[in-house]
Amino acid sequence: MINIRKSLERGHVNHGWLNSYFTFSFADYHDPKHMGFRVLRVINEDRIAPSKGFGPHAHRDMEIITYILEGTLAHRDSMGEHHEIGPNEIQIMSAGSGIIHSEVNPSSTETVHLLQIWIEAAAEDVQPFYQQVAIAAEEKEGRLRLLTGPANSNANADTVIHQDVRLYAVQLAKGESVTATLGSGRYGWVQVVRGNLSLNGHPIEQGDGAAISNEAELLLSGLGNEASEVLFFDLP
Repeated sequence: MINIRKSLERGHVNHGWLNSYFTFSFADYHDPKHMGFRVLRVINEDRIAPSKGFGPHAHRDMEIITYILEGTLAHRDSMGEHHEIGPNEIQIMSAGSGIIHSEVNPSSTETVHLLQIWIEAAAEDVQPFYQQVAIAAEEKEGRLRLLTGPANSNANADTVIHQDVRLYAVQLAKGESVTATLGSGRYGWVQVVRGNLSLNGHPIEQGDGAAISNEAELLLSGLGNEASEVLFFDLP
């Protein structure tokens, strides 16, 4: 079964300095039909104006993934980490027993466009940690590139999280296809980062998401003239 979450049906808020779309209920946006999917709790598509951002705020018992589409985001946290993240990098912050961090657009001229993803942790009160890894763009072209996976597996992921989730990225040219499989009892979520695609014959476009259950195999095919990019979550 594939249930499409259309881009224009997402929650939306525009504060001027922050323009956000919420795939699932978040902050003042509440939709009981969209509280998350399995352990996937948040997918926010944010555009942050130059020199603006989120001041210090706390998180706990959540695996937080930041995926930059355009621009740069500066991160600072209570563990002493201070980094900038850009396109073709993945940032993982395991909030664990508690962490305070800030996220600011360091550019005075360019908007930063990103996805922030929250995954519920499998264990509470673990030691917080931070990871950031650069990925060559060509490694995502035409194939599923594993970005993160569970710490106790042999998945050979660049980063690890405290949950039995595997996150992949793939870029597809027009007419190019890739197949993903889901094991017994596993679920999937597909989030279109850019472009237009077909998912098992269902057309999906930028900003759309898809909840997947009872599907052993997924065929993703690029449509349109521009390259498409997708994040694929393999979920318990």
